[in-house]
Amino acid sequence: MIRREFISLLGGAAAWPSGARAQQAERTRRIDVLMNALENDREAKVRFEAFLQGLRQLGWIEGRNLRMDYRYSAGDPERGQTYAAELVALAPDVLLAGGGTSVPPLLRATRTVPIVFANVPDPVGSGIVDSLARPGGNITGFMQFEYSLTAKWLELLKEVARDLKRVAVLRDATITPGIGQFAVIQSVAPSLGVEVSPIGVRDVPEIERAVTVFARSGNGVLIVSGSALAVVHRDPIIALAAWHKLPAIYYTSVFVPAGGLMSYAPNITDQFRDAADYVDRILRGEKPGDLPVQAPTKYELVINLQTAKAIGMEVPPTLLARADEVIE
Repeated sequence: MIRREFISLLGGAAAWPSGARAQQAERTRRIDVLMNALENDREAKVRFEAFLQGLRQLGWIEGRNLRMDYRYSAGDPERGQTYAAELVALAPDVLLAGGGTSVPPLLRATRTVPIVFANVPDPVGSGIVDSLARPGGNITGFMQFEYSLTAKWLELLKEVARDLKRVAVLRDATITPGIGQFAVIQSVAPSLGVEVSPIGVRDVPEIERAVTVFARSGNGVLIVSGSALAVVHRDPIIALAAWHKLPAIYYTSVFVPAGGLMSYAPNITDQFRDAADYVDRILRGEKPGDLPVQAPTKYELVINLQTAKAIGMEVPPTLLARADEVIE
């Protein structure tokens, strides 16, 4: 009897390593997410679902081998800092930063937990990473664009509004991307004979007052540069541009189906889907600082012809021919 029990124990011991490996492979991992949008924002939901879809395709299923916690800061720096501290305290395996304003509070909260970001403008210029090829530290991800892209927005507006003399740039001056994007537009404006004015996006009354004053002088256009607050206030911004018949270009395509005139930007939803691959690689042992920051390989021009007609503007056929999507 003792001999049989001893043999049984030996058999169990021999089988233990493979069983332990299987158990380890299926152990629950934790991903915490800080988004810079409103929780009920429709586009934020689309992007986050793309991230979840990417994880599922790689075998990470919430409720089976994955646990997730979410916070939405709506572009509020204080709320972002509070939420970042909360998420780090939960001891996640990886953090996902959705948007540029989500990164600084997470980096202040931890320099050890791996961070993957998506939809972040110019991470090198913002001081987030050392370089695109070797980001270093505990962070890597997917770049929205470099600040130099903002010059293209002004050039495109010049094509649709040839008498353009004045441009108002809606920007968040409290964040590095807001400063960097505006600086590029300022630098190229003299060569195009354009005067540039900044408009803050802190709240809707501020935007309404400034845009109304700007529109009175005529021959003006709007550039909506990248910021979480611009997305939070996107419906009032689009309505103001339509009311004052101001041609406007936006830093992301989500504005255009809602009535914005045009955008020139990468596909951000794809970045969130691709971020799942980086999260998977980190969960399997790779270091974020060794994974290169990926830049967009394509920028899409989207034009809303209904909006163009509503504000009495004719889009040149040459520009329509270059568009990736035309909303009619």
